[in-house]
Amino acid sequence: MSKAHDMKGSLIFGAAYYEEYLPCDRLEKDMQMMKEAGINTIRIAESTWSVEEPRPGEYDFSHVDRVIDAAEKYGLNVIVGTPTYAVPHWLVLLDPDVLAETAHGKNRFGPRQNMDITNPTYRHYAEGIIRALVSHTAGRPNVIGFQIDNETKHYGVCGKRILGLFQEWMKKRYSSIEQVNKALGLNYWSGSVTSFEDLPDPTGTINGSYACEFEIFRRSLAEEFLVWQSDIVKQYSRPDQFITQNFDFQWKSFGAPGQQDGYSFGVQPDICHYDASRAVTLMGTDIYCFDQDALTGREIAFGGDLIRSVRQENYLVLESQAQAFKDWLPYPGQLRQMAWSHVASGACGVMYWNWYSLHNGLESYWKGILSHDFEPNPTYLEVKETGEELQRLGSALSCLRKENRIALVVSSEALSAMDRFPTDKELCYNDIVHWIYDALYKLNLECDVIFDKEKDWDRYDLLIFPELYCVREEVISHVRTFVENGGTVFASFRSFFADEHCKIWHDKQPHDLTDVFGMTYNQYTRPVNVTVDGREASYWMELLKPEGAETKASYQHKYWGSYAALTRNAFGKGHAWYLGTMVPEDQLQEYLLEAAADAGILPETDLRYPLICRNTVDKDGRRIHFLFNYSSDDQSITCPWNGEDLLTGKQFVIGQSLSLPDWGVVILKENADD
Repeated sequence: MSKAHDMKGSLIFGAAYYEEYLPCDRLEKDMQMMKEAGINTIRIAESTWSVEEPRPGEYDFSHVDRVIDAAEKYGLNVIVGTPTYAVPHWLVLLDPDVLAETAHGKNRFGPRQNMDITNPTYRHYAEGIIRALVSHTAGRPNVIGFQIDNETKHYGVCGKRILGLFQEWMKKRYSSIEQVNKALGLNYWSGSVTSFEDLPDPTGTINGSYACEFEIFRRSLAEEFLVWQSDIVKQYSRPDQFITQNFDFQWKSFGAPGQQDGYSFGVQPDICHYDASRAVTLMGTDIYCFDQDALTGREIAFGGDLIRSVRQENYLVLESQAQAFKDWLPYPGQLRQMAWSHVASGACGVMYWNWYSLHNGLESYWKGILSHDFEPNPTYLEVKETGEELQRLGSALSCLRKENRIALVVSSEALSAMDRFPTDKELCYNDIVHWIYDALYKLNLECDVIFDKEKDWDRYDLLIFPELYCVREEVISHVRTFVENGGTVFASFRSFFADEHCKIWHDKQPHDLTDVFGMTYNQYTRPVNVTVDGREASYWMELLKPEGAETKASYQHKYWGSYAALTRNAFGKGHAWYLGTMVPEDQLQEYLLEAAADAGILPETDLRYPLICRNTVDKDGRRIHFLFNYSSDDQSITCPWNGEDLLTGKQFVIGQSLSLPDWGVVILKENADD
């Protein structure tokens, strides 16, 4: 048997593989085809608890052993997943309360992720399968890591027992029930109580503060669950084996009419990636996106920027699409472009879901690399081309880092608050986040996506706050200090409006920052027939009153025309911008460019979407620029740097014409002496 790959100094390239689902024995053939395609890693076991433990306490890892053996023979590494996200029926028969109660009623057996992750019976048997599987596989030389659970969240769990856990959590969080009543405003509509044991079921509450507190608690359940699993795995895993989790995002159809619903869109509401990151040694993620004419690269960039920024480390894409839905079949060149897009955001590897298309079950038409006939197809051939490139360039591109000077600040608490107090029934929090992120992306102004809990802001020159509605006093103080010391901030409407309990501040808005922004307001409305700089304002408008700030834009309206829509204020050594309404993307881009200039940040090139440039630094300190053409038209640009295209070996000099074909990629490494 040949040894599996040593992944140090190379890129992971692979797919999920479930021999348990195969309609025939083709393990050897699959391994041969993977090897030929440049695949070096497979992910197994996370979906088949009922096969691995057909009866309570009776373990059968024959499929796991067969696949690991075959992978080792063909030089492939393996990531073993704990199979705890899909419970076997025998477990539900043992204890029906394993199935979660949600606001919609009691879950039924059938779907995945239908369980109560806090249920004692579930935890008991989950611990058993984790210990048995990990101890059985940790000693295998080609097992390089473990994935704990799968796209973990709290799954909307509630009910009497969860209420009891919530009450105990509240006791630790607050010194007295009187403090709870005051902090959350429970006097409203007779919501106040006299003991922690009397706190009511939050699923029916009309109190947004109380509802958001419950969401913080439920996110903490998911975090604790992952830490619990990680602690078990660490008892058996080797020091050279990583522990990861495939964190996913809020899924929503947005910006592509007529397309299949669902893709990796925004901040996840049901677990906080920042808090849960302590459970893993390698951040992992699932990132899906539209392709064909709707491929823009923005979902790949956003997901990567958020997951990477949580720890400022490289991360692993554990799931990305190959063929997937009927309207997601990629055009030629797109699969290759998407893989390099992940690497350009800081990914240490890309894996597909799935290797082959399933022949039964819910995901039968979520197609894998191979179609149902298992034959080579254009997708497989493009994976093969991509695998060859990743294999050839892996040592040069395995430890790329980003040095972004802009950060977009997001918040799990603000997301929950906006569910209760939406800016508009047509908008969610992530719509506002992407409104700003996408504008930056299309300008080629790269940014990190950080949580408001992050305390290290010194690496940035520009901080952007999209609808940071509820905020702790320490964050307010942090903003003040950042601007005083020379930083630039850009805040959207509805920022700094409420405290961490989602209770609105009772002083001038924005809370304790009126001098920093040099303006205030106390009225807002929906803009109707209102323009800003000649273009339509939409959804929300705050009537800003400058108090020392420069008015950069005003509302054009008979009655609202005396109010500012955009202000800029010099404070300390820095600047603070505030936008009181939603404007078209091209107009927002103009404002963001001005704010970036205040921070001393100018785009390195004049490239604009669909031409995207993602910048990295390699382990030797050399700058590497990934140039993408996200369009079906061939493009030609003037080369901005002296360097070599790593894909072709061709040398370029500044000012030379550089061609980017449709859905094309150029990876330009700057010359050492530049």
